[in-house]
Amino acid sequence: MKAIVTGHTKGLGAAIAEELLARGIPVLGLARGRAPGGAARHPGLLNEIEIDLSDGAALSAWLGRGELAAWLAGSGTALLVNNAGVVWPVGPLAEQDPLQAIRAATLNVAAPLALAGALVRASVGAERRILHVSSGAGRSAYPGWSVYCATKAALDRHAEAVALDGDATVRVCSLAPGVIDTGMQAEIRATTEDRFPMRERFVQLKEQGGLTSPEDCARRLVDYLLADGFGGKPVDDLRSA
Repeated sequence: MKAIVTGHTKGLGAAIAEELLARGIPVLGLARGRAPGGAARHPGLLNEIEIDLSDGAALSAWLGRGELAAWLAGSGTALLVNNAGVVWPVGPLAEQDPLQAIRAATLNVAAPLALAGALVRASVGAERRILHVSSGAGRSAYPGWSVYCATKAALDRHAEAVALDGDATVRVCSLAPGVIDTGMQAEIRATTEDRFPMRERFVQLKEQGGLTSPEDCARRLVDYLLADGFGGKPVDDLRSA
């Protein structure tokens, strides 16, 4: 068994990678940087590729080199956790930077879809489990988050459609993990209310202890990913699973 985790250097992605590594599962981390001390803590288990997943050309070039297939060779189960994502641009359309929207769509949607397809093509004969880290924002519209809501909804629809393909060797789920105490939440709280009118809700969640720690969420998420029934619901919420 081997796993690929995107955005493995901080926040929930770092916690997911650490949880997998602690269980003895080799991890290939894809991120713009490297996990501080990760290779030293897990010698021989953590491999890292420095890549900006919001750069479609860079991802295409890396996939074209065949490194993914080489790393997965001989693995009976291939796991993919599409965790990397960005909430920006935030605000009404008139205030959104179009270039930010392009980078967000590439990071939040194009990269996960490309990696999912590449994983399946590179691991013929193995069981494949693909987990998209989704959000409640993909299932309900939020003012100021049109790009974020749309990109997370895309992951939900992708998982549902892949499940309908009927390949028994491919299990997929777009999973909303809940509200987690990460840097993204700090960014949300720092946003002005004119850009994100629901800001106060997230401020109160922090003040009232309503945020889940990345470590606790990662433990439950990895349990979910490795469970026998994974993929039975292509769209799910970890809080109710």
